Amino acid sequence: MQPQSLALPPRPVLIYICILTAILAGLLYGLTLLPSKSAPLVGDLLFWGLLLAWSYGTWIRLPFSAYISHSFIILLASIVLFPPWVPPLLALVFRFKKLSNSYPWYKDLFNRVQYGLSTGLSALAWYYLNSTFHLGELTSVVAIIGTSAVFFAVNVGLVISVIRLSSGAPVRKIWASNFSWLSSSYLLLSPVALFLANAYSKPLVGDWGGFTVLAFMVVFYFSRFYWDEKVKLEDAFNATIDTLVQALDAKDNFTRLHSERVSAIAVDLAKAKGLDEADRRKIAYGARIHDIGKVGIPDDVLLKPVRLTSQEFELIKSHTTRGVEILKPAARYFKEVLPIVLYHHERWDGRGYPEGRAGDAIPLWARIVCIADAYEAMTAGRSYSPPKSPQRAMQELEDLAGDQFDPELVKLFKEIWLQDPIWKDREVFLRSYTSPVPLSELPSLSRSESASVTSQELS
Repeated sequence: MQPQSLALPPRPVLIYICILTAILAGLLYGLTLLPSKSAPLVGDLLFWGLLLAWSYGTWIRLPFSAYISHSFIILLASIVLFPPWVPPLLALVFRFKKLSNSYPWYKDLFNRVQYGLSTGLSALAWYYLNSTFHLGELTSVVAIIGTSAVFFAVNVGLVISVIRLSSGAPVRKIWASNFSWLSSSYLLLSPVALFLANAYSKPLVGDWGGFTVLAFMVVFYFSRFYWDEKVKLEDAFNATIDTLVQALDAKDNFTRLHSERVSAIAVDLAKAKGLDEADRRKIAYGARIHDIGKVGIPDDVLLKPVRLTSQEFELIKSHTTRGVEILKPAARYFKEVLPIVLYHHERWDGRGYPEGRAGDAIPLWARIVCIADAYEAMTAGRSYSPPKSPQRAMQELEDLAGDQFDPELVKLFKEIWLQDPIWKDREVFLRSYTSPVPLSELPSLSRSESASVTSQELS
């Protein structure tokens, strides 16, 4: 069996990478034709190349499997210091990351090529901006800001394109989730690259400018360390929530893996509805935590073996608002999935809870999870109600379409159901369940901020 690290990417992605590689080759040749400074010393190349290799290793994860690092500052500084053809070669060569199943050859090639293109076109911009503007001491500042803007536009454009090809996510959503907040960082930090280049060529400490450069990079490293710890804290919060959900589901055999199965159903229904991968991942996460509010319901009510009294049922109904209260301290990370937690018991006819919303006033994601939750509950059964067969549960969904459930979503649900998905029969699903998050890879919903550029690894 061929190792995944040697496998081919999807054909559109492979074609895209081949085209970019050809463009980079042509760009490098063109840059060598420009009049430029004399060839740099080997020692200078090694210093900046190794500094660049180090910066590639100090990254922070973003949504859509993207990463941010401080490498663009080093690349901009090398553009100022060296002939135009040198910086893209540094970006192409000084990237050391071991190939693996999670990082196959085509991801590595894309990262090298997209950085080479971003750097090469930025070097071209620096060359012409310095020749065009004559503003005295401000010339270099204007040129580096313009060069930074070109780097940002090319780098982000190439990354967004490959995410679009590999995930199907809309361009606007990719931009908003990963890059919209980075543009100001590029412009604000670009003068730092100019300072590093000048400090290297005109040493501030000793006879070698590398001392000053290294001192500044230590500061950047610790800023990265701070954000890295921030991401770990957010991941720990997500893990805590996930543990609470698993503990909740494990309380009763009837609800064992309830959230996982609801998540699997919701993802398939969202896909049938035409939602992109980004939205499906968020819906999957929201479905996983939709009942988180039940951790605040006493066990003698939650696990009562007979039908609930009206007072007890009102307490159960409060789990939607309790869930939002539990997640409120981290609301900015859960903002998009909170409506699932709050509204997954609303009804199409307006007779649901907690707000009695009706029709399209109920968020689409909540309507999707509502159907997934109902089907899972009917086929799992409860201590006071035996499980229904998949056929009977499907019939009830159809009978209640237009009353309790979104009729269009019920039609889509049946189309999927007729294809015998793994979640159709609960026992089949339980037997096949082998990982904490079945049928989909759930993301952390946090968005880490940093003052640096991105490097994308294909999904």
